[in-house]
Amino acid sequence: MPDISLYPLKLQPALHVKVWGGRKLAERLNKPLPTAEPYGESWELHDNVRVINGSLRGKSLAELTQEYGAELIGEGNDPADGFPLLAKFIDANDWLSIQVHPNDAQAQALEGEPRGKTEAWVVLDADQGAKLIIGPEPGSSRRQLADAIQQNRLEDLLLYTEVRTGDVLYIPANTVHALGPGILIYEIQQSSDITYRLYDWGRMGLDGRPRELHIGKGLQVSNLDTLPRVQRPTGELLIDGQYFRAWRHELVKTEVELESEGRFQALTCIAGSLLVEAQGHKPIELALGDTGLIPACLDAYSLAGSGIIIRSCQR
Repeated sequence: MPDISLYPLKLQPALHVKVWGGRKLAERLNKPLPTAEPYGESWELHDNVRVINGSLRGKSLAELTQEYGAELIGEGNDPADGFPLLAKFIDANDWLSIQVHPNDAQAQALEGEPRGKTEAWVVLDADQGAKLIIGPEPGSSRRQLADAIQQNRLEDLLLYTEVRTGDVLYIPANTVHALGPGILIYEIQQSSDITYRLYDWGRMGLDGRPRELHIGKGLQVSNLDTLPRVQRPTGELLIDGQYFRAWRHELVKTEVELESEGRFQALTCIAGSLLVEAQGHKPIELALGDTGLIPACLDAYSLAGSGIIIRSCQR
């Protein structure tokens, strides 16, 4: 029987300073940035974010996952592995490192971690001509890539593609990729922070020293055979991947009823303001930049108002 102490949760994000970050988290998403440093990420859904409403205020998702298990995260997840998905905003004011992530089996074998990292990017804003890297040029070998890294010219062997606001890129584990300057995205991913950095453009980190590279493991797990494709969805469904799905709901002074189907629902507002309500519980308001979570045990809920929400859940 569902635990009646769970209810629609409003979450406090965790902000992260990055050498490639900027100020769009404040300018575009109304995120209060506490210092003048370059903020690159706002982690909206993760073990470390905390609840800011109701009787569970101050608790982290990690704590709630341990306490409530399947009532919060749904059947088929091991609470010991933490909250299964991660969602974040990323403001790329400069190129991110060229990187690659392992799949589940590789993460377990190489790092002793329960899961790898498949992710997807929803482009919220993009400067004219903004680009992504989606992999090495077809036909590149691991030896060629290793030599190019040593010679500080890996960018010459990579495939670039322009993106616009509204584009979506699904990035399976093992994909060599990088986010370019002038792009603000919403990222949904398996909850893993295993990143093998292949190349960092020869720059220094915020501490004035080069950031660590992981060339051996990175090349070991890199997929050199296939490339992802930028998509431009026209309907509500944005992502239909192996580990998660995501939709875009746009409301104009209206209401929509949704069902959880036994899966938690992550809700992030990217425009306007919407009221989220589950029967018998106090509603929460999600304004621009806010994120809420519907626990898996709540069967049905509604969105009402005028705004746009990205909704994501496990596959």
